Amino acid sequence: MTTDTEMWAPDEVAADAGPRPPERPRDVEAERVLVATAMQQPNVVDELGAEGFDPADITTDAYRWAWWAVEELRTHFRDGELKYLAVHRQLEAWHADGRMPTRVPSLEHLMDLSNQAHPGAAAWYAERVARKAVAARMVALGYDAILKGSSPAFDEDDVAAVQADLDGVIRTSDDADLSTIGDLISDSLVRAVTPPTREERVPTGFVDLDSLFSGGFAPGQFVVIGARPAMGKTTLAQDFARGAAIAAKIPTLIESLEMAKPELSDRILCAEARIPHHHLKQGMVSDVDMARAARRAPVIAEAPLYINDGSLLSLPLLRGRVRNLVRTAGLRLVIVDYLQLMQAPKAESRQQAVAELSRGLKLLARDFNITVVVLCQLNRGPEHRTEKKPMVSDLRESGAIEQDADIVILLHREDAYEKESPRAGEADLIVGKHRGGPTATITAAFQGHFARFCDMAAT
Repeated sequence: MTTDTEMWAPDEVAADAGPRPPERPRDVEAERVLVATAMQQPNVVDELGAEGFDPADITTDAYRWAWWAVEELRTHFRDGELKYLAVHRQLEAWHADGRMPTRVPSLEHLMDLSNQAHPGAAAWYAERVARKAVAARMVALGYDAILKGSSPAFDEDDVAAVQADLDGVIRTSDDADLSTIGDLISDSLVRAVTPPTREERVPTGFVDLDSLFSGGFAPGQFVVIGARPAMGKTTLAQDFARGAAIAAKIPTLIESLEMAKPELSDRILCAEARIPHHHLKQGMVSDVDMARAARRAPVIAEAPLYINDGSLLSLPLLRGRVRNLVRTAGLRLVIVDYLQLMQAPKAESRQQAVAELSRGLKLLARDFNITVVVLCQLNRGPEHRTEKKPMVSDLRESGAIEQDADIVILLHREDAYEKESPRAGEADLIVGKHRGGPTATITAAFQGHFARFCDMAAT
């Protein structure tokens, strides 16, 4: 009889190939009993599959292929049929047409295997196999980290990449979150008469925007702020950060790829204390303004606002930083300034690379249940139109940004094109996309000398 060792032989590792990979954790006994049970009770394949079991976790080649054979034949088995005979024929057919690269186990081996079934215990043995598979992925990730860390080409992004891979060590089944409408409808009725609480939303700092968004940004939302250069995208994003971190004490992260930390700090102080920005830059702030700044400084200092101004920002690096701040600080809002300056993944075209960035940021919001606000440049479309107002289709370089975004806010100021405009000092926050909600144009006041936007009523 062929032994398990003969059925599963790991590849030889060359002596000069570097550190030898550690032995893969496996539970051969559990695999044997699990596959034997599946051969006797083929419905086990569907039952365990619905619970998320992945046959790829079976490490013994013979057992894994036997499982796949049962999966292939389960609807064709007849009552009383010796399943191991049918499995043997299926494996021989696969081997003959080149689909099965390993040796076909003998009929005697399969017969002996079939006799080791434990009806009623399949779920327990599947859990044992899955647990060892998690351990194996953990070991493989550790080995990969050793190789990366000992490589002469080591880069700090490798750390973030390993952290991102860690998310995949424990797999989640696509079917694990399946629900019937009957399970969900009662919660819908509750939400119909329960307005969102402040704890569930991230306030924007603008009364009309908060009203439009039912109290502010929701967890898991991917928000895009689009505008042409010099419209005030960064200023608006800082206002969102101030509304969340300073006013509502919500942990917030600003990833600035354009402005340095000192400049961001200066602008936030000016906006909070109503200090003319040009006076601060010249070091000529009046005593009255300094007194007001001294009163606001402690409040600003206590805000859970984190700022990073690294010039290189990749998705894995951002994901690692967010994971750490979610765990240690309860992070709820991330602002990236701006998308086109992020380090794009390798792709066939710039459009595809931007699409991957957009999708990655959307998944970041969903996976960590936070709000991600990303600034984005618009193309020259508005400048070629008479009215100059931007549209969602003006988002630069990729239609995927519009597709992925839950909310798109387009920033427009008429006085940026016409200095003598009767709307000087006003700004339009055009909500061009709002998934699941209404769109509108909100008018705000632009106080550039204070480096801020604010509600019109506040002026």
